Amino acid sequence: MTIRQQDAVIDGLAITYLPAGLGDSSDFEFEWGGVRFTQRVWESEVEDGVWRVDLQVQTMRGARLSDKDAMRGFLIEYHEQDEDWATEPFGDSGFSTEREVSSLIEPRLAFEVRDPFGRQGTAEVKAVAEGVRLLDR
Repeated sequence: MTIRQQDAVIDGLAITYLPAGLGDSSDFEFEWGGVRFTQRVWESEVEDGVWRVDLQVQTMRGARLSDKDAMRGFLIEYHEQDEDWATEPFGDSGFSTEREVSSLIEPRLAFEVRDPFGRQGTAEVKAVAEGVRLLDR
């Protein structure tokens, strides 16, 4: 898919791949647990007046994200999971589940790609995550 210019960058990270058929995007900023989030959400109208999230990409910045294990611990809290949360490795610095990929770019900076309603599938979520790049400083 050709990426619309407004979808290409989020909080200093380039998104180099997005699945076809995503709806309109909106950005949100918030803080939770001492970590600052910048989130982009794509949504589509699935029936008159009913919208569903197609995909989320969010950056996370904060001291709690010091390493991969600390990031996982933070996300267990954030997503209200238990310590036995079933995750698989994703590269050297991340992990994945069926509907999300999280990765630590560097200490204090991580990102997450989520498909909360299973609209894109695991392969597409991983493809988006594989294409996230830190912009040159």
